[in-house]
Amino acid sequence: MDWHAQPQPFWRTHPAHWPDIWRRSIQARIVTGTLLMSTVVLILVGWVMMSQVTDGVLESRRTSAQAEAAAQLTALTNSINAADPATITQNLSQLVQSSNRAGLYDVVLMPTDTSGSTLIQQTGGVESSSVPHELQSSVSSDESKLFDTYTEINYDGQASAPGLAIGSQVRVNSTGERYEVYFLFPLTVQQEILDVVQRALLTAGLLLVVLLGAVAWLVTRQVVTPVRMARRIAERLAAGKLEERMQVRGTDDLARLAVSFNKMASNLQQQIRRLEELSRLQRRFVSDVSHELRTPLTTVRMAADLLHESRDQFDPMSRRSVELLQNELNRFEELLADLLEISRFDAGAAALDLEDVDLRDIVARVLENHETLRARKGCEVELAMPEPCRAQVDSRRIERILRNLIGNAIEHSEGRPIRISTATDEDAAAVAVRDHGIGFRAEEAEMVFSRFWRADPARARTTGGTGLGLSIALEDARLHGGRLDAWGSPGDGAYFRLTLPRRPDVTLSGSPLPARPADASRVVSEMSLVDVGAPYQKLTGGEEL
Repeated sequence: MDWHAQPQPFWRTHPAHWPDIWRRSIQARIVTGTLLMSTVVLILVGWVMMSQVTDGVLESRRTSAQAEAAAQLTALTNSINAADPATITQNLSQLVQSSNRAGLYDVVLMPTDTSGSTLIQQTGGVESSSVPHELQSSVSSDESKLFDTYTEINYDGQASAPGLAIGSQVRVNSTGERYEVYFLFPLTVQQEILDVVQRALLTAGLLLVVLLGAVAWLVTRQVVTPVRMARRIAERLAAGKLEERMQVRGTDDLARLAVSFNKMASNLQQQIRRLEELSRLQRRFVSDVSHELRTPLTTVRMAADLLHESRDQFDPMSRRSVELLQNELNRFEELLADLLEISRFDAGAAALDLEDVDLRDIVARVLENHETLRARKGCEVELAMPEPCRAQVDSRRIERILRNLIGNAIEHSEGRPIRISTATDEDAAAVAVRDHGIGFRAEEAEMVFSRFWRADPARARTTGGTGLGLSIALEDARLHGGRLDAWGSPGDGAYFRLTLPRRPDVTLSGSPLPARPADASRVVSEMSLVDVGAPYQKLTGGEEL
C-alpha cells in the first residue's frame, strides 16, 4: 500500500465515485455545504434587491407618466371643447395626433358604449388591442379618474414592448359625447435598465459563490491536511511502523495536536515494545518450565504408578491418598501438555497433518470417549448429521477441538440435552454444539477463548479442566484457516460453531450453519429440543452411534 498517496480532487474522479468522496471527505462536505448555503442566500438577497430595484424604477416612471398623461388629457379636453361642434368628428384624428409625443407615448381614443360611434383613433401604429379589457372596464365606469395598468404594447408590423397604459374619459360639452383616451407609455428603457441590473447581480453572485467555495476549500484544507496526515500516521502505526511521527509546524492548535499525537505515539511505542518483551519472556518461561517439568514428572509418574498398582495392600486412608495422587498427576499432565501446545502456537511451530476425513466420524469418537461423563450427567445427545461432512483437516487437532466443545457442553448441560449439528457447502464444513446449561453473557463471547478464563470460577469441576481448552481450540481452528464462534445467554445455554475450509486453498467467506441457534429467543426448560429442519437421531446414555 502506498502510504503517501494523496486523495485526488473530486473533479478528477469518475462521477460514480463522488458518493464515496462525499462520505469520506470532510472537506468535500464543508465546501459543498458552503456552496449550497451561499447560493441559497445569494438567490434570496438577489431576489429582494431585484424586487426593490424593479419597484423603484417602475414606480418612478409611473409617477412621471401619470403627470404627463394628466397634462395631455387636460389639453386634449380643452382642444375638443374649443373646436367647432359641427366638424369635431372630422377633426378628431387631427386633435389626437396633436396630443401625441412620438417616442414618449402613443394615444388611443375610442368612443364609449353610449356615444353611438365606432370610430377608433390611434397614433404611432399602436394597436387598440394593447389596451387591457380590465382597464377599459375601469375607465368606462368612472369618468372622473385616471386609471393605469401595466400591459404589452402591440405595434403594426413591429415587435411588442412592455408598457404602461393610463386611461380616462373625455366629454364633449357641446354634444354630450364621451370618449375614452388611453396613453400608452413604452417601458423599453426601464426594461433595459432592469436587464443590466439583473445581469450584474447574476455575474456578481456567481463570482461570489466561486470565491466563497475557494475560501471554504482553503480554510478547510488548513484543518483537514493535518487530520489526514494524522490518519496516515495512525495507519502506519497500526501496521507496525512504530517510528512514524507527524511533522510539527508552528505553535498553533494544530501544531500542539501534532506534538500531543507524537507524544502518544512515543508512549505507545514504548508500551508495545515493553509488552512484546514481556510476552517474549513469558512465552520462553512457559516453554522452558513445561519442558523442564517433564523429566521430574516422568519420575513422579513412575513412582505413582507403582503405588497405584499396590494400593490394595494399603490401609483405606493410604489407598485414598494414592488415588488422589494419581488423579492430580493426570490433571497435571494435561495442564503440562496444554502449556506445551500453547508454547508451540506462540513460537509458530505448530503444523498440520492433513487428511480427508468425515467430521461425523470424529464426533462419534469424541462421544464414545465421553460416554462415562454423559452417563454420570444424565445428558441426552441429539445429532443433526444427515449427510457426509468431509474436509481435508488434521484429525488430531479437530478431535481436540470437538473434545473441548462437547465436553464443556456435557459438563455445563445441567442434565438437559445437547445437540450436535454438521453441514457442508461447496467451500466449508461446519460443526455446531448447542447446550442449554448456565450459558454466559454476550460480552463474554470473546473472553471464553482467553487463556485460563472460566465463566464461574467458584463452580465445582468434575472434569478437571485447565482453562486452556478453548484457547487451544481457537488456535487449532485458526491454524486450519477456519473460525470458531461462540454465542451464549444466561440460563439459555451456549452455542459454539466450528467452521473449516474443505480444502487448504479455500478462503472462508461464510458458514453452512447459522451463527446463532434456532431456539436462541427462548429459554429451554423442558427435556426436548426444537427441530431445526434437519433429521437427527437420539442417543441415550447406553446407546451407541
